[in-house]
Order: sequence, then structure tokens, then C-alpha cells
Amino acid sequence: MSGQEIFVIIIVVLLLFGADKLPEIAKGIGKGMRDFRKATDDIKREFEESTSDIRKDFNEVTSSINSQVNDISQDIQKDVNDITDDLQKGVDDFKSDIDKDVSEVKTNLESEVNEVKDSIGKDVSEAKDNIESNAGENKSTYKRTINEPDDNSYNYTD
Repeated sequence: MSGQEIFVIIIVVLLLFGADKLPEIAKGIGKGMRDFRKATDDIKREFEESTSDIRKDFNEVTSSINSQVNDISQDIQKDVNDITDDLQKGVDDFKSDIDKDVSEVKTNLESEVNEVKDSIGKDVSEAKDNIESNAGENKSTYKRTINEPDDNSYNYTD
């Protein structure tokens, strides 16, 4: 309330009750305010006292739940880390086995390729030698007769 409103209220009270009753009214209002404040303080105190046990129990339950949640969370994290480590080890072992097998296959293929190359090289060399030796021996001495067609598919030598 503003100062003007309070002033208006005081004037109205003066007019209604008179100036001689004003101190009694103020004393009664002050006493009523004290009694009201005392009653509200008593109610607050009783409320605080009655709920203190409940708050204490609630805080204990909350701390117990938090503790259990933290323990469970740590156990789960530990299990997850263990499983992750086991999986990583398994993957690493599998990878090393595959790398070893790939290396063996590569070595075997390279040796087989080299053997095939050597074999082909020998066969080519032998075939070349056979062709060269047979070339000198197999020269055709065929002479064409008049009745044969001339299609240039024969090897003629005179």
C-alpha cells in the first residue's frame, strides 16, 4: 500500500471511532498482529518438526538409491570394458591369422607361378629348337602338276 492509501484509512478510522479510541484500536491491532505472527510461527515450527523425520528418511533413501545406482553403473561399465577388450583381442587374433594365411597363399601362388613360368619357358625353348631343327629337314620338294589349282596355298619350291 502506498502512503496516500494508509493516510486515507487513518482518516476513515478517526472519523468512525474518534480520536480517544484510536490508541486502543492500535493496541488491539498490534496485539492481534503479534498473536497472528506467534500462531504462524508455531504452525511453521510444528510443521518443520513433523516433517523433519520424513525429510531425514527421504534423504537416506535418496542417498541409498544414488549409491546403488553408482555401484551398478560402475559394474556395468567394468563389464562393458571387459567385453570390449575380449572382442578386440579376438579381432586382433583373427586378423593376425588371416594375415598369416594370406601371406602363405601369396608365397605358394608366387612359387607356383614361377614354376609355371619356368615350365613354359622350357617348353617354348624346346618347341623353338624342334621347329628350327625340323625346318631344315622338312622342306617340301613337291612340284605342282598342271591339273592342280593355283590357289597359293601350297609352299612351292623349284
